[in-house]
Amino acid sequence: MNNKIKDLLSKLTLEEKAGLCSGKDFWRTKPVERLNIPSVMVSDGPSGLRTQVDNGFNENDSRTAVSFPSGCATASSFDRELLGRLGEILGEEANNYNVSTVLGPAINIKRSPLCGRNFEYLSEDPYISGELGAAYIKGVQSKNVGTSVKHFAANNQETNRFSVSEEVDERTLREIYLAGFETCVKKSAPTTIMCSYNAINGELSSQNKWLLKDVLREEWGYKGMVVSDWGAVYDRVKGIKADLSLEMPYSGGHTDNDIVEAVKAGKLTMDELDEAVSHVLEMVFNYVENKQSGVFDMEKDHAESGRIAEESCVLLKNDKLADGATVLPVKAPAEKVLFVGCFAENPRYGGGGSSKIKCYKMTSAVDAARDAGLNIKYVKGYNEDFVTTSEALTNEALEAARNAEAVIVFAGLPESFETEGADRTNLDMPAVQNELIEKLAGVNPNIAVVLHNGAPVAMPWINKVPAILECYLGGENIGSAQVNLLFGKANPCGKLAETFPLRIEDTPCYMYYPGNGRTCLYAEGIFVGYRWYDARKMPVLFPFGHGLSYTSFEYSDLKLSKTDFKDTDGVEVSLTVKNTGVVDGKEIVQLYVSDKTGVEIRPEKELKGFEKVFLKAGESKVVSFNLDQRSFAYWNTDTKQWYAASGTYEIIIGASSRDLRLSAKVDVTSSGKKAFTITPQTTMGDMLRNREMAALIKPEFEKACEAVIGNLSDEEFARQFPFTKAAMVEMTKSNPFRSGRGKNGLTMEDILKQVENYNKALEK
Repeated sequence: MNNKIKDLLSKLTLEEKAGLCSGKDFWRTKPVERLNIPSVMVSDGPSGLRTQVDNGFNENDSRTAVSFPSGCATASSFDRELLGRLGEILGEEANNYNVSTVLGPAINIKRSPLCGRNFEYLSEDPYISGELGAAYIKGVQSKNVGTSVKHFAANNQETNRFSVSEEVDERTLREIYLAGFETCVKKSAPTTIMCSYNAINGELSSQNKWLLKDVLREEWGYKGMVVSDWGAVYDRVKGIKADLSLEMPYSGGHTDNDIVEAVKAGKLTMDELDEAVSHVLEMVFNYVENKQSGVFDMEKDHAESGRIAEESCVLLKNDKLADGATVLPVKAPAEKVLFVGCFAENPRYGGGGSSKIKCYKMTSAVDAARDAGLNIKYVKGYNEDFVTTSEALTNEALEAARNAEAVIVFAGLPESFETEGADRTNLDMPAVQNELIEKLAGVNPNIAVVLHNGAPVAMPWINKVPAILECYLGGENIGSAQVNLLFGKANPCGKLAETFPLRIEDTPCYMYYPGNGRTCLYAEGIFVGYRWYDARKMPVLFPFGHGLSYTSFEYSDLKLSKTDFKDTDGVEVSLTVKNTGVVDGKEIVQLYVSDKTGVEIRPEKELKGFEKVFLKAGESKVVSFNLDQRSFAYWNTDTKQWYAASGTYEIIIGASSRDLRLSAKVDVTSSGKKAFTITPQTTMGDMLRNREMAALIKPEFEKACEAVIGNLSDEEFARQFPFTKAAMVEMTKSNPFRSGRGKNGLTMEDILKQVENYNKALEK
C-alpha cells in the first residue's frame, strides 16, 4: 500500500469507504470528489469491447468496436504470441474509450459441451487455459489497462448459475478448475479477478474465504483486486471479510449501508474495510495516473481480426477423393465454386450476452470472395433464421450443386442455440442444415462444410463429407480468413482445444450435468475432456489437439537433458520437426506427461507443453520444452501440496492427444518424501507403492510374509490355508497396522509409536 493510498484512507469517512466498495452505476466505480478520487469505467471485452455509450441511460447501448474471434476460436491457435497481440489491440482500444479495465479473459473449464457460454471460454484443459490467458493479460496490461480474469471459480454451467452449488473435491478443484487461474496470477498478475456467481461446496464464491483469501491471496500471493460478477453478491459483509473488494453494479446503497452498520457494531473491523478500499483505490489510480494515449485504427484492427481468425480455424477433415485429390484447398475455377448457406452471407461472428459486440463492420465469405475477384456462385439453401427452409430453397441449392465443381456449405449454430444465460440441451445443429448437407453430398462428392459454432456439434453426415473446416465464432472479419483458407492463400494451422464427442451420452459429466437445480456433483473428478476419453479408451468424433494442414510434418530426434533427476530440477526436452510437404505451414507440437508410478490415480496423460512453429516446405526446426516439478505433480490432499511421486514417467510428443509420435521414459525422484501421513489405518501395500515409503516398510513386509509363509511348499501351504501363497501376500499388503494389535504382544501404544517413527523417518 503506497503512501498516497494510506493518506486517502486516513481522510475518507466510514460512509465514503463503504461507498467505494460498490459501483456508481452499471459500469463505473464511485468517485469521492472532495478527495479527488475519480470514477473509472470498466467494459465487457474478452473478444472486443462492449463499452457503454456515454449517455448514462442504457447500460447495454454499446459503442462501435472491432469484434475479434471468441475464446473458443483463439484457444485453437495454441499461440501465446497471438493472444498477447490480441490483448495489446484491446488495450489500445480501451485507452481510446477511457476504459480502465477489460472484463476478461474468461478461462473457465469446458466441463460439458452443453455449457451455453463455452464459446467465450478457452479449453477443457487448464494448462492451455492458463498459458493463453496469461498471454492475453500481459498484452492488455502492457497498455496500462487492467484485466479481470473470470469467473473464479467452477462457473461451468449457465443453468441456475446464480445459485447452484458446485460440489467438487479439493483435488479436482486444484488440478482442473483453479489451475488456469493460478497460472494467470503467477505469470501475469491480473489487475482484478472476477468471482463467479455459483457456490462451491455450499459457499458462494462472492463470500468464499477459502477461495478468495486463503488460496488466491495468501497461497498464490495475489496483489490485485477481487470484483464480483454483476449481481453475484449476497452477504456483503461476509464478502469483505473474504476479500471481495468491489461489488458491481451499483447496489442502490443497501450493501454500502450494511458495511457501515457492521463496522459500527464491531462485526467488521476498520482494518478489514481499509484492505478492501485500498485495492479499489490501487485499481483506480494505477489506470488514471498511467493512462496511455488511445489512438487506434479500426480498419487496421479489422484486418488483424481476420488474421487472428486465420490462425485459429481448424481443418478437421480433408479426405482424398477417388482421383486422389483433396477437396481443400479448392482447385476449381471460382465460377465453378458454389457457396451454400446463410452463414456465408451473414456469419455468426460472436456469442450472445455480455460479450456481444456492436461490430465495426462485417466481412462475410461472400464479401471476401468477391473482394478478391473470385466470381463464386452463392445460394441461401435455408432461411435467414438458420432453422427453417422451403422446397424452393432446397431445390435451388441442389440444382446449383449439380452444376458446380466444388460445393462449400456454410453451417452452424444460430445464437438462439447457445448463449449466455442458458445451456444447450443437445449437440445438434438445426435439422434443416443437417438435411441440406446430406442432400448436397448426394449430388456432388466434392463438398466441404464450414462450421460456425461456439462448441462441439454432432455431425450425422460426417462419413458423406470429405472436408470440414471448423471456424468457431471467428469475429467480424471471419469471411476473409475463410476465403484465404478455402482457396489456399493461407494454410490451416489451428488445433482443437477441446474434444468433440460422438454423443452427449459419452461426455464425462453426462449423468450429473447440470444438476438438480440446487447442486451439481462433479463425480467425474479430474477426468475432464480428453482425460476421460483416454482413461475409458473411448472413440471420439475429433480428439483434443487435432487439426490438419495442407502440408505434412515429421517428428524425430527426441532428446532429454537427463533421464534421472529430482523433480525440483526438472528436465529440458527437444525434438526436430520437419515440413515434409510442398507448402509452408505451421505445426502445433504438444507435450504430454504420463505418470507410471502407480502411487495415485492419474489421467493416462496430461498436456504439459505446446509450441507453434512455422516451417517452410522442406524446412526442419528444433522445438524445445522445459518441464518443472508441476509438470509431474498432482495435488496431494493429505499433505496439501503438489506432489510428484518418485518413479517412472513417460514424456510423450504428439500432433494431437491421439496422434502420438515420440516418447521417452524418465526416472523422477520426489522432493516430498511421503505421499500421505502414515496412521494406524495405513496398510503396508499403501506404503509399498511409494518408493521412499517402500524403502522403510519392505523389511517389515518381508518379515510378515516370512512369518506366515515360511519355508512351506505350495502343497504344505495349501493343506494349512484356504488361500494361495500369492493371495496371502496380497492379504498381508492390505492389513492396516492396527490389525497387529495383540500379535506377538503388540499393544496399540506400540503400534502408535511404530507409526510415529515411520513418519519421522520420512521427514528426514
